[in-house]
Amino acid sequence: MGTISSFMAEQFKHFNARETLEAAKAWKKLVDDGGEMFFVMAGAMSSAELGISLSKMIRAKKVHAICCTAANLEEDLFNLFAHNEYELVPHYRELSAEDELQLRNRGFNRVTDTCIPESVMRHTDQIVTELWKEAEAHGEAKFPWEYVYDLLDRPELEQHYQVPPENCWVIAAKQARLPIFTPGWEDSTLGNLFTSRVMDGTLKGHTAVRTGTEQMEALVEWYLERSNPEKPVGFFQIGGGIAGDFAICVVPLILQDLKRQAPFWAYFAQICDSTTSYGSYSGAVPNEKITWHKLGVETPKFVIDSDATIVAPLIFAYVLDE
Repeated sequence: MGTISSFMAEQFKHFNARETLEAAKAWKKLVDDGGEMFFVMAGAMSSAELGISLSKMIRAKKVHAICCTAANLEEDLFNLFAHNEYELVPHYRELSAEDELQLRNRGFNRVTDTCIPESVMRHTDQIVTELWKEAEAHGEAKFPWEYVYDLLDRPELEQHYQVPPENCWVIAAKQARLPIFTPGWEDSTLGNLFTSRVMDGTLKGHTAVRTGTEQMEALVEWYLERSNPEKPVGFFQIGGGIAGDFAICVVPLILQDLKRQAPFWAYFAQICDSTTSYGSYSGAVPNEKITWHKLGVETPKFVIDSDATIVAPLIFAYVLDE
């Protein structure tokens, strides 16, 4: 057991610390026993550079598919290509409306303490638009993550990397050939840009990007192919919203709508700060998911009320025996 793992085993005895350790132990057991982990990511985790630790998990085969907000997919690319142009504002809680206006006028988009340069979005737009046009001309339709993989296939772009490629989780996912489901892709910078390219006539229509229901069908097929009693699939979720809600519904879809047999998710853990009393599904206790045919009574279930940028790397380190 590594230094971090030993520290957690010695010190994480109660409350959220205990829950963190137990979730990490159960993840490790699941994959050590031949199971797989489906990883869900909401929030601004790519801008928080979670890729530094997540990419290690992917390369070590501790993560086997990903569902994330489209912003997380594209923002890992933005960081890869423009990290040196980012600006940090540790005092972001003190910013006035006038301070925010100055940032905007300087070409920045702020995410908490991180300011993303608008220029990288425009440069990425130019490259991806070429890929969309090419696919449309050939009558092809692809998922958003497939276009990202196509973009990373361009060797001339490697000279523009501004972070080590091993710290980019999207590169790790591409190398591992993982699917990256992005429900609600239109709610993203590139999704907005795609819409504008259709409206300004650059693209003839919306056919080049496959729809959300097609993504759901692909996820169902992935789950049916992978999940069985000998190779159970777990579900680890950061944050809430569409990334988690979309993906976890695959089991009730199979059971109730397709009328086919499939096991429940074999593990569930969530790092979240949402409160159940607000009526939020993201903050619902895991047992509520039993009524929706998502989890079983015996499914290991964990909820960690904390900051994912602190907790997730610790869990990853434990699973990796660091």
